Parts: sequence; structure tokens; C-alpha cells
Amino acid sequence: MRLRMKLMIVAALVLFGVGVNAAEFTHDVKEFQLQNGLKILILENHAAPVATYYTFFKVGARNERPGITGISHVHEHMMFNGAKKYGPKMFDLMLESNGGYSNAYTSSDVTAYFQDFTSSILDLIVDLESDRMASLAFDPKMVTSELGVIREERLVSTDNDNSGLIYEELFSTAFKAHPYNWPVIGWMADLHSITREDCVNYFKTYYAPNNATVVIVGDVDAAKAMDTLTKAFKDIPSGPPPAKVVQDEPEQLGPRRSEIIKEAQFGHFMRGYHVGDKDSPDRFVMEIIAMILGSGESSRLNQTLVNDLQIAQYAYAAFELRIDPSLFYYYVAAVPGVGNDQVEKVLDSVLTTFIASGPTEEELTRAKNSLVADFYKGYATNNGTAHQIGFYQTFYGDWRKMYQYPDGIRAVTSAQVKEAAAKYFTRNNSTTTVLTPQGGAL
Repeated sequence: MRLRMKLMIVAALVLFGVGVNAAEFTHDVKEFQLQNGLKILILENHAAPVATYYTFFKVGARNERPGITGISHVHEHMMFNGAKKYGPKMFDLMLESNGGYSNAYTSSDVTAYFQDFTSSILDLIVDLESDRMASLAFDPKMVTSELGVIREERLVSTDNDNSGLIYEELFSTAFKAHPYNWPVIGWMADLHSITREDCVNYFKTYYAPNNATVVIVGDVDAAKAMDTLTKAFKDIPSGPPPAKVVQDEPEQLGPRRSEIIKEAQFGHFMRGYHVGDKDSPDRFVMEIIAMILGSGESSRLNQTLVNDLQIAQYAYAAFELRIDPSLFYYYVAAVPGVGNDQVEKVLDSVLTTFIASGPTEEELTRAKNSLVADFYKGYATNNGTAHQIGFYQTFYGDWRKMYQYPDGIRAVTSAQVKEAAAKYFTRNNSTTTVLTPQGGAL
């Protein structure tokens, strides 16, 4: 994500006037699709004269290949560096001079761009967005410049950041064939070798209207907005169908381990387990487990490692929903002087106990309530609502899938949690990565 400190439009954080009763929690989204394949979703909210505009492209690191890893993230940067009508840096200049704010992010699966703005400048937003989708410039000097910026970003966020480095190492060890093997930011060698031609070819396929979804939420008239969008985007040609990402990751047949030895103030420990994809029947169960074991001060990892034994500064568990099967992982930052082997023994003990006994009813209820509350909080703003709609549309091909979340979480039973923990948290399915301080006895 581009980290730029800018004043956001406070009014864009307007609450929707909806309750959290599942039967009443609906959105009157107007759906359209142009002949070139561009999907458009518009939700009117007239609580304040502001709106959010999102563009989701179904492209991320999983669509790359060796030699051009990181190119999706490169495009995130390039989309702000000039097209036919609006030249380099003009996108932000035009938007901010009219009181708007923009940002973007790239993940393993999607790339998303958004603007928060006063609804009176919707025509400008559409003009800016259609210009860069139709005719992104890829000026050679800008390509070279942005690749340099991204290499520096990699140095800061990964190469010289121990937590970023161990995260990258975990995934590159756990995956042998699938593109989740490489980081979103890309390998440094590729960031030195990506060419303008690589970028142009990649753009034609993955940033075409047939691979995109536009979501507008806020104080707009859907019919008028659609007329504006149609005029701006209808003549942009479709791109070729994106290549299918092959599910070629071999079954893991035994535990994997890797170690990084470098200068560090304390040990870092990560453990990952292969789990299912976005359609896995265990999806909601794994979110519950992540909440119980490693989210917040009341989690088992925090209570045991941080509070009781005081051998960790912090610890957490995470389940990242992805299009393809990914990892459920644990991360522990050890207290200086504490060895990763000690951390690992305690983590194994926590997992063994959890597999044997499952969650308490109090833990299960607290986790469900927290996850469902967080889900509804995501719809408290125009931006949050637009993101949820666009995310589910891009991941599942139907934004209405988002309504399944609360009931899916509430339906999880203690027996399902116990069964899933036993199924996934096995030695043969584990990948352990540690970062050991150089010269230390850890």
C-alpha cells in the first residue's frame, strides 16, 4: 500500500443507518455490466454528500511467474504515474485539489484502488479512472523510477525488517510450486530485471475491464452515475482471458524447517500449517481458532507466553482468506535472551492441549461475538462497505456471499473446532521458521 500521510475526508466515515439484525442487514446494490466485461456495483447512501469509488482487479502475486515477481505491486505504483489525459502525478494532484483522497493495495490475490471524495466531483473521479484504465503511459523513466522506489521499499519492509523477513521465509519454505511461494513485493532480482515491455503486456491482460469490478457507495444517483460510467468506459477494449493459476502444490509429507541467522535483538518464531481456500468448509472454523488462540490479550498464546511465562513480547495467530489453499500461522516475538526452542515447546504444549480439549464455551462465544461485531463494523463507512462488496465480488463472483459470514461464524461448534485443530495442526503438515540473533546462544 502506498503510505502517504494525507488528510482524509472526515465526512466519508458516515455510518450507515442499518441495524445488525441479520434478517434486516441488506444493501440495495444496483448491478450493471458493460459489453467489455466491466462489472459495476452502485449503492446509494445519501446520509452525507460524500462517496467512495473502488476499482478491484482480480490480479495479485498468484498471477505472476518467476522473473516478474512483484509486477502486480509495480502496477499499483504505475497507476498513479500518468496516462494519456492526466500526466505523471496528475491523478493525485487533481483529486486532492478537489478535496479527495486516494490509496491502493496489492495482495496475493487482488489489487484494489479507491478514492474518498465529495460526491460533487464524481465525474472527475470517473474521468481519472477511465483514463488510466484505457491508456496508462508506462513512461520508461517512470518505470525505472518506480522500480527503484519499490526496491527501497523491499529493503525497508523485508530485507532490513526481521518480522517481514521471517514471514517471507515461512511462505517460501511452505510452498514449493504454488505462486504463494513468493512475496507480493517480489524478489529483489526480479525488481532489477522487470522491463517496460513486461509491464505493458501484464497490464493488457490483468488491468482490462473484463478483469475489473467498480464499486461506488455514497451520495450518488445510480442511474446518472451509470450513464457517466458507460460513456467513459464503454470503448475500452476487453483484454485476453487471464491464464488459469494451476493448483500444482504437492502434498506436504513431512515437517519442514528453515532458519535465518542474522543481527537481531531477539528471536522470531513462526509456524505455519497448510489449510483450505476461500471455499473450504473449515473457513469459519479457522477464523474462530485464530481468534481463540492468538488474537488479543485474552488469547491462549498471549496468556501463556506473554503473561504467565513471560517468554514472549507478543504472540498471535492468523488465518488469511485466500483464493487458493494457504497457511494458518503463528508468530512469536521472544523476550531477549529467550531461545526459539523454548518458545516452540510452549507453543506445541498449547496446541496439544487445545487439540485434546477444544475451546471452552466462554472462548467460543467470545470469539464468535468478536468476529461478528468486526464484520458489521466493516460496514460503518462508505469505504468499508464498498470494500466488502468489491472484495466478495472479486473473490466469489457474487458480492452477496458476504451475507453468509455472520451465520457461518455463529454456526461453528466446539466439536468442529476440535476436529479442525486435530486435522490441520499435525507435525507432517507443519512448516517452522525461526530467526536466530547472530552470535547468540539462542
